Formats: sequence, structure tokens, C-alpha cells
Amino acid sequence: MTTPVELEFWFSDRSAADAIAEDVLAVFHQVDRNMSRYRDDSELSELNRLAADAPVKVSPELFEVLKKAGEVAELSDGAFDISFGSVGFLYDYRERQQPSEEDIRSRLGHINYQDIILDAAERTVFYRQQGLLVDLGGIAKGFAVDLGIERLVRAGVYHARLSAGGDLRLLGDKRGSPWLVGVRDPRSEERNAVVLPLANVAISTSGDYERFFINDQGERVHHILSPGTGKSVRGVQSVTIIGNDALTTDGLSTAVFVLGPEKGLEMIEGLPGIDAIIIDDQRIMHFSEGLAPPES
Repeated sequence: MTTPVELEFWFSDRSAADAIAEDVLAVFHQVDRNMSRYRDDSELSELNRLAADAPVKVSPELFEVLKKAGEVAELSDGAFDISFGSVGFLYDYRERQQPSEEDIRSRLGHINYQDIILDAAERTVFYRQQGLLVDLGGIAKGFAVDLGIERLVRAGVYHARLSAGGDLRLLGDKRGSPWLVGVRDPRSEERNAVVLPLANVAISTSGDYERFFINDQGERVHHILSPGTGKSVRGVQSVTIIGNDALTTDGLSTAVFVLGPEKGLEMIEGLPGIDAIIIDDQRIMHFSEGLAPPES
């Protein structure tokens, strides 16, 4: 999944705890096999190859993620769109490569989540146009974190912290006190912008510092692309979403990043049990009404 996975939990028996940890990590390997765009043998890669020709039957897990992605897309008026891969696959952040204006224009019309047709009765997926490519990088890690927490709960774990990159889920508190979760300063690896005392929640952060390079024009080219332009979103440095499950917070953090502070917060205020912290490109912090103002 091209991201570090961290697990912290308490259990009475050490050997049983090791087995539980292995079971949780196996979840991430399975989600990677199902949903990675970087593996030619993944279920998602096969879907991208075949779904424009005929409906493709998929696993219950992949269907669930695609369904949630569609819901977040509708909620955000397309700001979150997993078909951004139609252009996104042209970027290579490690090799500092970005597509030309002509390449972006030629593929931009393939970004349209409404052309991904889900049939719940048959559990199939059909792409209504050739050239459409799905990338689940903005939502699959949250799904894996949720599955990992489910495994911990089934094993009898009551206090845990499980993270994959910018997606985190807390099970219970830290044995009597809240977990302290830092929201990173988008322009410093060592400093937090704010620290939150939390328990029993999911929290996801999307930032323009996760995968990026500075091009020859001095522009930051990062992995959060606008479905409308096929280019890196401007105006926001990071978005953190707090909610009940990481599948939801993962998708919403990308959606709010694309929408920007004003429209993003407007959407979040209409969602019960969801809060947001947005740091814009002027390094001003915006937060939803459910959060207290940070102490200076």
C-alpha cells in the first residue's frame, strides 16, 4: 500500500498478541492484493482492464469500497472522484514526472464517477466509457484500517491504535487517558499544528506533503488532483477529518481538500458526527463547529 502501518495495543498474553498482530497485518496485505493500482495482479487492475467491455463481478470488499466512494462523490458534487486515475496514472512523483497540458486535456473527459455503474444485485461493476481508470488511493487505506480494528475487537482487544499513512483509528482510550493525536504542520516534519485528545474515533489527514515534488517552474506538484482540471489542488495544505470509521474519514478528507475551506466546511457541518480541521495555503486553520478553538 506504499505506506507504513503502525499498530499499538494491549493484551494479556504475549504469544496471543503476536498472532493477533499478524492477523491484522494480513488484512492490509489482502486489501493491497485487491485494491492496489501498483500491482498488475490486483483485483482493481483487472477491473480497470475489463470493466469498459462488460460488467465485472468483484469481491464484496471491493464492491463496498466502490459503493462508499460513489456516496462521497455524490455528497461532494464530484470533488471526490476515484476515476481521477484516468489522469492520475500519468503522474510519477518519485520520478518527478507530470503530464503535458495536451495529455491532461486528452484524458480529462474520462474523469466521471457517474460512468462507474454498480449493480448491487449482481455485485458487478461496469465502466460506461473506455479510458476510464479507477484509483482507490484516496479511500482504500481507511477501509483496511477499519477491517484491522474489526479483527482486534473480535480478538478481545479493548485499547488500540492502528494507522496506515494518514488514516488512523483508535479503539477505546489509552487505558484511562485519551490518546494524543498530532495533526502535522504541513511544512514541518518535526512540528504539530495542533494536538487532539481523542478516544474511540477515526481520523484521516490528507496533505500536499505526502507525495509531491517541486517542478522546474517552482510549483508543488502533489497527488491530490482536482477532477475538474487533472492538476494538483491549490489553496489547501492539509485537511483532517474526525468521524466514526476510517472508510468515511479517508474519503471525506480528500473531498474537503478539493472543495477548499468554505465549501468543505459547509459540507462537513451537514454531516452529524463528523468534524474537520483545514489548514489553507496561507497557513490559517479552519475548523468545524464541533471542535473547540485551539489554544494559542
